Formats: sequence, C-alpha cells, structure tokens
Amino acid sequence: MRALRSPLLYLIVFVSGATVMSTEMGATRLLAPYFGTSLIIWANLIGLILIYLTVGYYFGGRLADRFPRASALYKLTAWAGFAIVLVPIVSRPLLLWSALGFEKLSAGIFFGSFFAIVLLFAVPVTLLGTVSPWAIRLHVKEVSEAGHSAGTLYALSTVGSILGTFLPVLVLQPSIGTRASIWAFGVILLAASLVGLLWEVGRRAAPYAAMLAAALLLVYLFHGGSVRAAAEGELLFEDESPYNYIQVVRDRGWTELILNEGLAIHSLYNPHQLLTGGPWDYFLLAPLFRPEGAASPPRDVLVIGLAAGTIPHQYSVIYPHTHVDGVELDGEIVALGRKYFDMREPQLDAIVGDGRYYLLTTRKKYDVIAIDAYQQPYIPFHLATREFFELARRHLRPGGVVVINAGRPPGDYRLVNALGSTMASVYPSVYAVDVGGGYYNSLVFATREPTTLHLFMRDAGRVGDPTLRRVVASALATGNVRRLAPTRAAFTDDLAPVEQVIDQIIVDYASKEVRR
Repeated sequence: MRALRSPLLYLIVFVSGATVMSTEMGATRLLAPYFGTSLIIWANLIGLILIYLTVGYYFGGRLADRFPRASALYKLTAWAGFAIVLVPIVSRPLLLWSALGFEKLSAGIFFGSFFAIVLLFAVPVTLLGTVSPWAIRLHVKEVSEAGHSAGTLYALSTVGSILGTFLPVLVLQPSIGTRASIWAFGVILLAASLVGLLWEVGRRAAPYAAMLAAALLLVYLFHGGSVRAAAEGELLFEDESPYNYIQVVRDRGWTELILNEGLAIHSLYNPHQLLTGGPWDYFLLAPLFRPEGAASPPRDVLVIGLAAGTIPHQYSVIYPHTHVDGVELDGEIVALGRKYFDMREPQLDAIVGDGRYYLLTTRKKYDVIAIDAYQQPYIPFHLATREFFELARRHLRPGGVVVINAGRPPGDYRLVNALGSTMASVYPSVYAVDVGGGYYNSLVFATREPTTLHLFMRDAGRVGDPTLRRVVASALATGNVRRLAPTRAAFTDDLAPVEQVIDQIIVDYASKEVRR
C-alpha cells in the first residue's frame, strides 16, 4: 500500500498545478465578454490569484502539520475540483448583473460586481495553494531528504502548470470552449482526489464519489446555452475565436456584431438601410476634410478595424469608385462578415492581420486611413501613439486624412482630447465631430496638410449625394464640429497611459452617479 502512496501524491500535485493555470487561463476568457482583456484586467486577475495562492501556501503549511494525512489533502483537493466545476455556472448570473452595472457605470454595482467576479476564484485557487506545502509535509520522512522531496514536488507542480497553460489555450478552448475547458480540469482534479481517497479510506470515500457524480450532472445540465445572453434580439451566432468572444445578433431588422464585454456594437448591417445613425456614418465625412473635398472622391481608403464591414459597405455606395483595404485582426470575424453582413463588395480587399503591422509592411498610399479598432472602453495602446500616427502619415497621399473613432462618457472629452493631442503632434490640423443619436463617440480627423474649418464647411455645403447630405446635416446640427488644440503630452510607444486615462474617467463618472 505504501508503494502507491507516493505516485498518488505525485498525481495530485501534478493535476493541481495544471488546474491552477487552466483556471487562470479560463478566467480571462470568462471575464472577457464582460470586462474585456485590457492590461488592467490581466493585472487584477494575476495579482489576486497570486494573493489566493499565497494564502493557500500559508494555511497549507499549518494544516499539514495539524493533519499530516494524505486523506485530508485529497478531501481538500476534491472540494477544490468541485468549486472549479461551479465557477462557470455561478459566474454567469453575476456576469450578467455586472454587465448592466458596467454599462451604466454605477460605482456600487460596477466595482462591487467586478471584485465579486474575481472572487469566484478565491476558494478553489486558495485551496489549490495548500497542495504544495501539504504534499511536502507528507512526502518528507527525514530532514536529510527535505530538499530532494521539495524539489521533486515543485517540479511536478510546475510541469503541470505548463500543461495547464498551453493545453487549454491551444487545444481545449478552441475546440470545446472555455466553460468546458474549466469543467474538464475540475472533474479531473475531483476524480484524481477520489482515487486517492479510495486508496486511503476505502468505502468512506463514498460522499466524494457522490460529489463527482453531482459535478458530472451539473456539467450535463449546464453545458448548453450562451456564455452571455444577447441583451436584445435573436442570437444568430456565438463562438470564441483566438482573439474575441463573438456574438452576432439580429434585432429589429439590423444585424449586429458584438464582441467581448458587449459594451459596443462593432458592425451594423441592414439590407434596406445604408445609414446606421451611429459613428460608422461619420467616417463618410473624411473625404470632405481634404483640400479637394467631395469634388474628387478618394481613390484608396484603408480601414483598420474592418470588423464585419460596415464602413466599406457605406463607402461602396457613397463613393462607388473607391477601393477599400480592410484590415481585421480576427479572421473569424471576416468570415462572419461575409456570412451575416453581406461583406462582398467588389471594391473591398479584406486583410487578416494587425493594423500597425500592415502599415509597417505595405508600400501602398491612401487618401483616407480610417481607424475603428478601439474596443471600448479600453483601446490597444499601439494604435494610439505618436509613432503609430507618424507611420500612418507616411502612407497618406498629399491631402490625405486620418480619422479615428473614440468612445467617451457623456460630456467627458478627456480621452478624445488626449488622442487629439497625440494626433496634433504629427498632423497640422486636427478636428473633432461628436456623434449624436444616443452614441457617446467622437470622431477625430487629422489632415496631412494644413486645412481650415472654413474649407470643410464650404465643401460640406457642396455635397450633392442626398445620403451624404443627411450625414453632413447631422454633423453640423449636433456634432459640435471643432478644431482641437493640444491639451496634454502625446502618447508614445514608451509612455502611453491610455488605460490610466480611461480608468480615471470611469472612476469620476461612477462617483458622479453615486452622488446623485
């Protein structure tokens, strides 16, 4: 009997190490549909998991001295496995609640629910943190072998962690999904614990066999359904790609592309209506900021953040002789654009890749470069720095325009002004237009050569296309078309505190909500 105790202990250490990392990798995917995948989310998640492990290490050592029995350790890891099985089940109602809170930016709901969600992992990860010191206590028979035992067990745990890092990301999550991946490791840990208990206590392990059966039943009952229900409308598609949690929803005649935390719609399509009433329409204004205005339609347009093709679709109608290159990081979104959003314009070339990398490697020049890759509320910093806008400027033809879409809370223009200041460090003329219709977005236009607001107004008044005239009228009526002057230091590749600016905006807005 003693001959098998060490292999069983090795097994539980290995599986526990794998489960810790698989749970962490799964946590990022569970949180992404509601909070995104920004650096702040990663820092909070990794930091808190390290805290849980620290607490587990401390109490694991104390419990090991008090209960130096393998059966006690296996009971604890069984509960850890069961708690991990519960995480994807319990998280959904909390995440749904938190999504509403985050959307309204209410401090009590937003911050409370955020920490509540991360605390979903406190119990299982803390329990798993007890495994290493407990296993060392059980394995060491003499002081002279303590170093060898500790090294062997930590090596096993680390090898398990390596497996738990790569197996979910490369194999399980793409093939069976995030929740099933978390369930798989939870069930395996519970099963390994049961094997150890059966060996140690025999029939007295029956309650833990029932626990394993209950876990499998829960997985069976909850394995279907969506990770996050669509807020409104009919869910046409849901899946996880290597980059995003994706939903395609049909609501009142519109097909919507919703990514990750679901705070914004990334593409809209209606076969019977060209204009959306949202920020996509305002990208059509970019050619009017060129010196030649609407008199000479742009020949080539680059869209970074193609998504499902709303901007190229509109350009194909308003500027039918304009060629559009659309760069999208997520190839699955491109495929969905063709399937659900009729993204088949002959003028469009869809390119799968990173927008900045594309600019680094292409020699093409454009009349308009449109950047719609900012996934609110957090944006990729490498697409918001002076170096990036300098790179974009080198790919503009004379008279060319760069335009970005920036989200913002009502009445708060700090992020818009910060991005405008960065663009103003590269371009001589920078303008902003606010989007109406319930959208909290501003589009920032920057011109390669010096221009004036008077020239834009003149060319806007000469627009002949009736659909484009509607966009112009909306911009002039409610868009507060204005020139932006630098208000702060530019973001750079070395120092781009974009998320810090956004976090401060969120905190300030939430504080106002609380005081009301």
